[in-house]
Amino acid sequence: MTERIARSSGVPAVNRDISEAREYHAPRWSEPLIFAYDVPGSRGVHVPQLPAELRDRLEASGDTRVAPERSIGLPAVSQAQVQRHFLRLSQETLGADLNVDIGQGTCTMKYSPKVNEQFVRAAEAAEIHPLQDDSTTQGVLQILHELEQYLCEVSGMDAVSLQAPAGSAAIFGNVSVVKAYHAARGDAQRTEIVTTVFSHPSNAATAKTLGYSVITLYPGDDGLVSLEALQSVLSERTAAVLITNPEDTGIYNPDISAIVDAVHAVGALGVYDQANANGILGITSARQAGFDICHFNLHKTFSTPHACGGPAAGAMCVTAELEPFLPGPRVKQRDSGYVWEDAGALAVAPIRPFYGVIPNLIRAYAWIRALGGTGLRQVAEDAVLNNNYILARLRDEPGVSASYDVPGRLPIEQVRYSWQKLSDETGITSAELGSRMADFGFHYWTSHHPYIVPEPATIEPTESYSKAELDQYVNALMRVAQEARENPEIVRTAPHRSSIHLVREHAMSDPETWATSWRAYQRKYVGVESPVPTHWTPPEGFEVRERPEKAFHR
Repeated sequence: MTERIARSSGVPAVNRDISEAREYHAPRWSEPLIFAYDVPGSRGVHVPQLPAELRDRLEASGDTRVAPERSIGLPAVSQAQVQRHFLRLSQETLGADLNVDIGQGTCTMKYSPKVNEQFVRAAEAAEIHPLQDDSTTQGVLQILHELEQYLCEVSGMDAVSLQAPAGSAAIFGNVSVVKAYHAARGDAQRTEIVTTVFSHPSNAATAKTLGYSVITLYPGDDGLVSLEALQSVLSERTAAVLITNPEDTGIYNPDISAIVDAVHAVGALGVYDQANANGILGITSARQAGFDICHFNLHKTFSTPHACGGPAAGAMCVTAELEPFLPGPRVKQRDSGYVWEDAGALAVAPIRPFYGVIPNLIRAYAWIRALGGTGLRQVAEDAVLNNNYILARLRDEPGVSASYDVPGRLPIEQVRYSWQKLSDETGITSAELGSRMADFGFHYWTSHHPYIVPEPATIEPTESYSKAELDQYVNALMRVAQEARENPEIVRTAPHRSSIHLVREHAMSDPETWATSWRAYQRKYVGVESPVPTHWTPPEGFEVRERPEKAFHR
């Protein structure tokens, strides 16, 4: 096999440079939805049925453990077909385990050690149930309790809640704490939240959801929001300032302590969005800058797989003054062991039923334990080193520039680049460059909307990749840029070797094209009205409503 590879490539296998841009071709199965495999009577697992006589006796006894038989309308599919279906879908996915995934920007995609998967798949973790008695879950409760302590150490805060099932949910929880804090003090006039345009969009979104007016500050020529600009909007109406630092441009604001001081001077709270903490672990903390509240995205900074937007995990970290407002239940250590305790009277509403996403919390715990304090700092240092190495290499590419590039100032863990020069020269957009990168097996990300930086590309390598892998990514990116000059059509019509072709952008933003279920797909795109199964028993109070007549078929 090695000799055949060497002959086909023209390069001796033992000396082949893995940093070269390699060819890639994804499988394409044109796989239908699982519902297309539905054959009444098929089943993947045989579920033994109680004898009719015994079942009748149990039902007559009124035993509530005997549930009536009913269907929820799932397809009937054999086990082999289910396996083939999902394996085909997995082959069509360019996942983080397959490619050098440094293009996800603030989502901080990184390597998650596979030994951690063994921990979360163990029966003690995978089969745990939230209604178990505390005495049967002491191991998991200890992990959660100790993870909270580790995050207190990293953030400098006094208390942590791990209940949030995502980073945005943790931000929502933190803004809820802000609202409850001011309400408890009788500060009803505090109706405004201040944030910055390069802070994570969830800051403004959650504040708006909770009824606040949002003031968004824009940067100056150096990419930073000035202290003077912030002070001009602070008032007795300010509830909090929500800020990401470094921001989504990778630029760290050196005036962050002065900013928090100005916030406190008007009686507001400082809320630190640490979605971009990957480059500052063990170097600085939220408490050092004077913040009252912060959050971590455990599914980003602490290695848990991002999993296409979920399931995630968020950590809400607060000072002792704000601990009474954290949502419950909370894990507490008592003489009898670890127990769940309900939140107090001041606590905000629970972020989700029960507690956080246990598998992701276990992964984060294992990652921290494996690295220790010294290792966490090395993570940050390596992430910053990798990021600045890529920046140094891309300075040789004339079509791209680093946004807000100030001489002598180095970015932290990411850079938001601009391909405006190349676009003006060739007509090729950043999004089209990203589509072509998929032909070489790479994921590439532009940025959040709206595009403040023109023709953006956000690159964040984290600490996970070697120099050769970083070179491989940059070489492919520079090759695509050269193609844009010499053969723009091949870039404009990419991807050519992916499992799917271009996605129509308008279809993703028009609710009339969305199909969030099999029945919605059948109705909108096939013109078939899927009936409710006749053997389905509606729950009590369920009402079947007539759907309005509307032609959704495309």
